[in-house]
Amino acid sequence: MKLFSRPLIINLKNYLEIGGNDSIKFARKATGVQKKYDVDIIISPPISSLLAVSNITQLPVVSQHVDDEYVGPSTGFTVPEIIKSCGAVGSIINHSEHKIDLLTVKNLIKRLRGLNLISIVCAADVGEVNKISSFSPDYIAIEPPELIGKGIAVSKANPSIISMSVKAVRNNSTTTRVLCGAGIVNKSDVTKALELGADGILVASGIIKSSSWYHKIEELSSAFV
Repeated sequence: MKLFSRPLIINLKNYLEIGGNDSIKFARKATGVQKKYDVDIIISPPISSLLAVSNITQLPVVSQHVDDEYVGPSTGFTVPEIIKSCGAVGSIINHSEHKIDLLTVKNLIKRLRGLNLISIVCAADVGEVNKISSFSPDYIAIEPPELIGKGIAVSKANPSIISMSVKAVRNNSTTTRVLCGAGIVNKSDVTKALELGADGILVASGIIKSSSWYHKIEELSSAFV
């Protein structure tokens, strides 16, 4: 299982802008940027587009969610074994738009690791970071839900939550890396997050809703240089 040292994870969510073949168009734009910068660009398309996107890009692809349910007769659930068969290298877990209980988070981290898949677990506050980091996921993304999609970066609105999260993670795990999410829209947001100790970012609307996917991905990627 390869971990990413400079991750820029792009969550496409279920925005209409990336519906149908537009997820593929987005992946091609992101691939073009990847060739210019030494940054790990990871794409998280809707479940329905997971296989199609993974088939047309060499960029790592992760699922937006995964369920701790059985392989086989478990209709309507997304299970780790299936996302792996679709080319995913891991999954986002516990996003604020799809919260799950901590026991399920713990079980999924273990299950993903057993399949050589990466776990990217979202946390709303330092308290949740402290609890989740004891499970040693591969990444914890700090995302205060009140800032998601608002265009106000947590790295600027509440910088202490990032530095405190980094400290909490370091106290509980020697392997977990910290991502900054919520409200990231420009290069300075990324730069500030990295200065505060984050290893990378998790971004969605800041890119998807931009007038140019290519140029916005390029702008955010340049902060890692």
